Amino acid sequence: MRSIPSSDVRIPAVGLGSWITFNVGDDPVLLASCADVMEAFFAAGGTVIDSSPMYGSSQATIGYGLEKLNRSDDVFAADKVWTRDSDAGASQLELSRSRWGVPDFDLAQVHNLLAWEPHLETLFAMKQAGSLLHVGITTSHGRRHGEMEAIMGSQPIDFVQLTYNPVDREAEERLLPMARERGIAVLVNRPFRGGSLADHLAREPLPDWATDIGASSWAQIILKYILSHSAVTCAIPATTRIDHVQENVRAASDPLPDEAMRQRIADHIRSV
Repeated sequence: MRSIPSSDVRIPAVGLGSWITFNVGDDPVLLASCADVMEAFFAAGGTVIDSSPMYGSSQATIGYGLEKLNRSDDVFAADKVWTRDSDAGASQLELSRSRWGVPDFDLAQVHNLLAWEPHLETLFAMKQAGSLLHVGITTSHGRRHGEMEAIMGSQPIDFVQLTYNPVDREAEERLLPMARERGIAVLVNRPFRGGSLADHLAREPLPDWATDIGASSWAQIILKYILSHSAVTCAIPATTRIDHVQENVRAASDPLPDEAMRQRIADHIRSV
């Protein structure tokens, strides 16, 4: 469990993303499969689920699973505003909330900084009114770090969401230290580079030292690297498999890598 600095709300260190994986439309078999993944996620102690109106039918899929499992009160619901229309943020977020079927969102984020100034005003007003707990901004693929840094320095946000893993380490330079210094929680997206990093490493044998950090897979090594950074609050890998969601959640267990092991992990992965 990790504390959100601005509120002291505690959340598990591994959440569940929904990009691509939950965009299944109305297919009853795939909807049921996603609900099974969510059930395993909750059973393993997870609560944080993240989505966006950009992600096709993912919001409705989450809503289907929450209703089927009767877990709408148990989820830490994180979604995003994603529209160029500066006046449409509140209505878009309300539509997203209705698709989830939750009373309110725990976190609303401006997706990829799109029209971030008016949308942050909207979100701050909702937070002030008590209909939203936390406000954040997001970026992905290592883009727009300079703009994100400027917003972190000037706006009273609670969360940032960014890409970070043993290969994509740009956030270590400025964003992660700044988040720690300013008390901003960090959600990590694309921990496995959309699956490509894990797929590449799957062809390599697991190093002998993996047992030193309690890792039984490359996915756990990657997540343990991410979660061992003191600024990181929660990683949100997406998956369609029950065994993977269980494996991901277990990666938050001790021991986590110390600084020497973190460097060893990064060096080893870069070498292969």
